[in-house]
Amino acid sequence: MKLISWNVNGLRAAANKGFAEFFEQIDADIFCIQETKMQLEQLDIFTEMMLKNYYQYWNSAEKKGYSGTAIFSKKEPISVKYGLGIEEHDKEGRLITLEYEEFYLVNCYTPNSKRTLERLSYRMIWEDLIRKYLKDLDKTKPVIYCGDLNVAHKEIDLKNDKENHGNSGFTDEERNKMTELLNQGFLDTFRYKYPDKDDSYTWWSYMSNVRTKNIGWRIDYFIVSDRMKDTIKDAKIHPEIFGSDHCPIELQITGKNL
Repeated sequence: MKLISWNVNGLRAAANKGFAEFFEQIDADIFCIQETKMQLEQLDIFTEMMLKNYYQYWNSAEKKGYSGTAIFSKKEPISVKYGLGIEEHDKEGRLITLEYEEFYLVNCYTPNSKRTLERLSYRMIWEDLIRKYLKDLDKTKPVIYCGDLNVAHKEIDLKNDKENHGNSGFTDEERNKMTELLNQGFLDTFRYKYPDKDDSYTWWSYMSNVRTKNIGWRIDYFIVSDRMKDTIKDAKIHPEIFGSDHCPIELQITGKNL
């Protein structure tokens, strides 16, 4: 089974920058996107045609042109849930959960702490809630948790770690929350497969030549329940794919019914 996750930084914009070509070429079983920045009624005929072979699940933010997540799946899930089920945290369209026979799939666009860290306190609340949510799901069946999680976990996960220490996405608080999650029965699939692989990033600033020089951050993840580790065939990053300030990431899993 092949799963893709990609923060497209606006699906309508990405559709004009190679999204459709990658979507067709990669032929994923499940394709998760973050930062759709659109409402479902804004879906154009071209995009509808592209997605015709997939079940579609959209969670848009109340604020138009902001945030939002979507999942496209070849297989119809058993159940679908939008958000955490807590109204104050579900207005920005940041979470979709699909239940399959073998696992739960959770597609997430984690709140950014902002450049001045004005949202760091909210981010800490979110992290505690999502960790509890994932752990509760994991009691029933394994979990695949993916998306733009807005944190570079270790020094190896960004180019200029010393200069960025304490900045949004690389604060001790955010990194510790990731450590806490991974210490409670989950693993980072890319680091599981490639523990020492450096210069492997998923996001680059739009500043001049930053992506060309590969001055990036790895802030997009596939995280799975520990007991799924034997099903992990590969975890890939696709830096060659443009169309957003993020690139797609891929998880391949094998096993019964997968």
